[in-house]
Amino acid sequence: MSKNCRILDLIRRNRTPLENHLIDGLIDGRVSRRDFVRHGSLLGLSLPLLGRIGMAAGFGAAPSLARAAGAPGATIRVGSSVPAAAIDPVTIADAGGLVVMQQVAEFLCVDGPDLVLKPALAESWKPNADGTVWTFKLRKGVKFHSGGEMKAEDVVASIDRLADPANSSNALSVFNGILKKGATRKVDDYTVEFHLDAANGNFPYMVSSDNYNAVIIPASYKGGYEQSFDGTGPFKLEKYTAKVGASFVRNEDYWGEKALPERTEFTFFTDIQPQILALQGGQIDIINQMPVLAGVGLLNDPNVDIISLKSVAHQQLHMQCDSDPFKDPRVRRAIALSIDRKKLVAGLMKGRAQEGNDSPFAAVYPSTDPSVPQREQDIAQAKQLMEAAGAGKGFKVTLTTERYLEIPEYAQLIQNWVKEIGIELELNILDQGAYYGDAVFGKSNWLDSVMGITDYGHRGVPNVYLAAPLKSDGTWNAAHFKNKDYDQLATSYIAALDLEAQKATAGKIQKLLLEETPVIFGYFYDYLTATAKGVAGVQPTAMSQLFLEKASKA
Repeated sequence: MSKNCRILDLIRRNRTPLENHLIDGLIDGRVSRRDFVRHGSLLGLSLPLLGRIGMAAGFGAAPSLARAAGAPGATIRVGSSVPAAAIDPVTIADAGGLVVMQQVAEFLCVDGPDLVLKPALAESWKPNADGTVWTFKLRKGVKFHSGGEMKAEDVVASIDRLADPANSSNALSVFNGILKKGATRKVDDYTVEFHLDAANGNFPYMVSSDNYNAVIIPASYKGGYEQSFDGTGPFKLEKYTAKVGASFVRNEDYWGEKALPERTEFTFFTDIQPQILALQGGQIDIINQMPVLAGVGLLNDPNVDIISLKSVAHQQLHMQCDSDPFKDPRVRRAIALSIDRKKLVAGLMKGRAQEGNDSPFAAVYPSTDPSVPQREQDIAQAKQLMEAAGAGKGFKVTLTTERYLEIPEYAQLIQNWVKEIGIELELNILDQGAYYGDAVFGKSNWLDSVMGITDYGHRGVPNVYLAAPLKSDGTWNAAHFKNKDYDQLATSYIAALDLEAQKATAGKIQKLLLEETPVIFGYFYDYLTATAKGVAGVQPTAMSQLFLEKASKA
């Protein structure tokens, strides 16, 4: 043990106070091994170093993530949804488009299913003392498919495009209030500094695969991405046909290990059922995202493997806090208490989900405070709250939502449950285009409906969920929730660099949102990818990305 202490002392000498505080948490038992690795990667500590610290602290070697390499040379065939619009890194917002873009373009770092950040185009990163400036060191010798070397000016230009409100960037939901255009600065050819609007303890996730728009493309990019598909990735575009599909070939000049597959093919489908038939019929090898209800027949198919990732993807049920009948938080709590979350998980989601507790803090987040009691169905209490709010006789209201995944069935379950407390719910289920509209207030059924259900994809940290739909100035605040105490707590959480400080603030947020209930988080669903038997090395993410460079076929 003395030798281990000496090793720890040597490691500590070159660490910052913040890093040493995390090490203390591991040694004292306040931070688990899993959370230590995850948070250490966020602070920019390398995985080998985190492994050495863990061993020196008496936890033994970290489990190996290495996999046996499959046979090279395969053609991997993928079924995915049709891209909803022209593919452009600045504006892309749908699964069908981003999975295609991600085949050719890469991120500074990658957020895995374990929420651990791994280096990609950046080799390392580090915050200053208060988390207002993050410095990233770039990998040398990385070439774009068009031939030029990726350098700091490409990173600056890529992130500035996303942070510029004039570009209608989809990533403004991430960067709003965090990073302005011009705040990404070149230090030298291989060093970039991000000067933030305010301290941010989770910032590396904002420029990782967790922010699916944040791919690095040439500084010279002026639009028309479908004509070039220029990037640094392990695959290069062979052919793209809008609404039909795309194919890619191995990039022989890739900076890292060469991809195993020789080619990948993507076929676009307008519905899930044809994808299921194509997988069962041998026309495709992978369904990128398989909804539980539509794909229930595949869950026990012996010719199909299911890759299941715990995720924080969810369906937010918002209620406008400044409109009748939802001005009184007791009415909102009553609706939340009418919902049977255990039935949602077991029945609606066939066990492929975890109960939500009406805040963004899912159980998988290390910063979630597990001591906050789980909200359960309680019809008697819900009726008492309705009476106290002067709504004991019930009311009629319209629930507007989208036809996507299991949302229509979820809406029907809510419709039945709230009947028990006197609420008559009329369902208005729209196609996705009509529901989202222009995605701005005044021009969107999503943002303008008194009550609605909206699909939210996975994020490795809760920052976007805390800000965009819940802060007073949130770009997606469909609930019209304005609460100064909440805004201060969310700002405090986002600024915290220390995991324990994050958890303490998270607990306060969880309790406040249970009291106010502007949004019901009923469940967090698992992300499912289906593959044909014999297909190995497929690495999906719950962000709808699909890493295929290690894929092979038996």
